[in-house]
Amino acid sequence: MTDPESLSVTIVDGYVDEPAHFGVPPYVSTYPRYTAGALVDAGVPRERITYHTIDGLRDEPNRWRDVDEADLLIYLGGMTVPGKYVGGTPAEPDEVRKLAWTANGTSLMGGPIKFGVGDENAGATETSRQDLDFDFVAKGDVEAAVFDLVESGLEGFNNRMRDVEEVSRWAKEGAFVVEDHPNHPDYLICELETSRGCAYRCSFCTEPLYGNPTFRPPETVVEEVDALASHGVKHFRIGRQADILAYGGDGEAPNPDALRELYGGIRDVAPDLETLHLDNMNPITVVNWPEKSREGIRIIAEHNTAGDTAAFGLESADPVVQEANNLNVSADECFEAVRIVNEEAGWRPGENGDPVAFSDDGTGSGGTPTRLPKLLPGINLLHGLKGEREETYDRNREFLERVYDEGYMLRRINIRQVMSFDGTEMSDTGAEIATEHKKLFKRYKRQVREEIDNPMLGRVVPPGTVLPDVHLEYHQDGRTFGRQLGTYPLLVGIPGERPLGQTADVAVVDHGYRSVTGVPYPLDLNDASLDELTAIPGIGNRTAGDIVVNRPYDAVDDAALEVGIDLTRFATARPLERAE
Repeated sequence: MTDPESLSVTIVDGYVDEPAHFGVPPYVSTYPRYTAGALVDAGVPRERITYHTIDGLRDEPNRWRDVDEADLLIYLGGMTVPGKYVGGTPAEPDEVRKLAWTANGTSLMGGPIKFGVGDENAGATETSRQDLDFDFVAKGDVEAAVFDLVESGLEGFNNRMRDVEEVSRWAKEGAFVVEDHPNHPDYLICELETSRGCAYRCSFCTEPLYGNPTFRPPETVVEEVDALASHGVKHFRIGRQADILAYGGDGEAPNPDALRELYGGIRDVAPDLETLHLDNMNPITVVNWPEKSREGIRIIAEHNTAGDTAAFGLESADPVVQEANNLNVSADECFEAVRIVNEEAGWRPGENGDPVAFSDDGTGSGGTPTRLPKLLPGINLLHGLKGEREETYDRNREFLERVYDEGYMLRRINIRQVMSFDGTEMSDTGAEIATEHKKLFKRYKRQVREEIDNPMLGRVVPPGTVLPDVHLEYHQDGRTFGRQLGTYPLLVGIPGERPLGQTADVAVVDHGYRSVTGVPYPLDLNDASLDELTAIPGIGNRTAGDIVVNRPYDAVDDAALEVGIDLTRFATARPLERAE
């Protein structure tokens, strides 16, 4: 019998990506935290638990020694939705095999693709979990498997799902591992789980495999946030649930009191948090219980941070596809939900008279800087579903055009093709339909980007909108690209190559289909480059040259009068320092 107090354990995070659960950096999923908490609860001392991301192993090969020497190796990974990633690269099948081969102790694999099926990577369709040479594969919750495995002396476990009491303990106990994440503390956003399961049974979705919704009590989520905050975390995403409005209720109807206790409690224990966003909101909930939903949406918007997105799973605006796949919301119902969220939460910080904290540089002479709206809906559209036809693409496009023409805002339009998994009704048909409609899909997606995404982004993020704390990630074509931390952050391009790994406040000057161009905010006209000046709307090469030639200026207004262009949205009204 192995004594838990003598065990050395290495957790390797190969990253996860689920419809309601992000785990690729800058996100850290619940899996490594809950697993660490289960280990502690089973008697393993914290100091004998080591946590590495797959990128950390790539960057520092000497860390593989921890894999080799551990009494217990735990690998966490799996993708149930396709994606493109900037902050990290999910583990490849060969790397997962290497982990199993390197481990001299007991090895265990677990992750979001449960029930004995699935591939380790969306691009690795020929690699099954059973071929990766781990001693154990958790077909239920990996954290429950870890707890039982340690209690058994590494002899084995029964595949099972953990209960609410267990996850509430483990979420708090395992918060300490975030300190070992390469992104900690400044560029790390923690996923928070409030519930699992879904009351609805859409054909393609894996969430119903968890059963009917079960909710964690608000105080247990607040305790988890308190623990994470004590370890330096300032960014949170309430992402792990099928419908945030249904939290704490019967699985369908909203419970505003539970939302108030959840959001208010989080703000109480983490008053200095910098990001509080969410993910999924079911539009049918908004339509069926409009007054309670409006109250819940207002509560969220009062406590969250700007730029939040409520992802609506419309999936298809085609009634034929809706019926064939048990989709629970029609195009008209989803439109109504879009309208309600826009009315209740589409305001920008400062519009309601509330003060807006910002950088020490002050604000533009026009007053509070324009900020992203507090909460906007996003639309998820899924192609390759049963019953899809050419008219499906027209119906989807018409729905998006209606939203735009009526003057409402969408923060994000997510168009993707179905991934099919055993246990869902889409297993035999989804891939065939997606392949058959490949050319149609590409043309339609380009049309949406050009005709909807581009003008919609200009409405959501007009020139002069200020995005604080943009993390600078990479250089390309003479520009620097970065993102804020948040649910679905905008990609921001800045003229010139600025130092990476830093943050900058950015004023938006232009937009594309799904990204924006910005300049540092506030822009110092006595030091700005020609590329930065010409990026400002209305300033061409000649005007930029005039600004440079006539420097230095004592105030922004002096330059604005001289060139005849309003610059106050991009610079402060205080006197600028003279260039030496």
